[in-house]
Amino acid sequence: MTNNSLPDENFWDLAPFIHQAALSAHLDLENLHNICDASIHYGFGGLCTNLSLLRAARERLGNKTATKLIAVIAFPFGAIPTTLKQAEAEWAITNGADELEIVPNFFAINTDKTNLFAEELSSLCSLGIPVRAILDISNLNTTKLDVAVEACLDAGVHGVQSGNGFGRPVSLTDIKQLTKLVRNRCAIKAVGGIKNVRNAIDLLSTGATSIGTTLGPELIKEISKYQK
Repeated sequence: MTNNSLPDENFWDLAPFIHQAALSAHLDLENLHNICDASIHYGFGGLCTNLSLLRAARERLGNKTATKLIAVIAFPFGAIPTTLKQAEAEWAITNGADELEIVPNFFAINTDKTNLFAEELSSLCSLGIPVRAILDISNLNTTKLDVAVEACLDAGVHGVQSGNGFGRPVSLTDIKQLTKLVRNRCAIKAVGGIKNVRNAIDLLSTGATSIGTTLGPELIKEISKYQK
């Protein structure tokens, strides 16, 4: 392997694994359109955005793209009542979301009310589209993370996500830990500080099934030099 080679050629077709983030509160319509157009052009697996931008993103993406439109719910900290999460999720589905990424009730986990944590997620999973639970892995100890993952799976989530993108970058250790806990029972999304191709592919090789990043086009341009 040369210094310029990548660790795992199975992921050289990187675009389907990328969930392009469009979550900045300061995006204007032109920037959002550019992100949508790039997601379609490169064939990204998903475009993740907030409820304020959801309608505009759905209109720009159209309904014939392979790029899934993902709406974040109770983002970034999840500290709102379940009824409001339910209302956000229902609104997102009505306005074109293909998938939901939900920040769950960490207070319930931290106060040993696991049933409450799972019941909230279960009600959201029953809405009929895939749900990914955003786990704040850097702030959950091993025991609580184990409990949270099992509760997510019991609730019927499609996947779990390492974090909300705030704080420290996601590490290979984080993904190894999630992979061990999940045991192939759901998808794993790595999020947080993924800024180069080697890091992205290492995370996928370790067990992530998708990556969330604001730098999707840059990653594709970087990987293209290895494909020549």
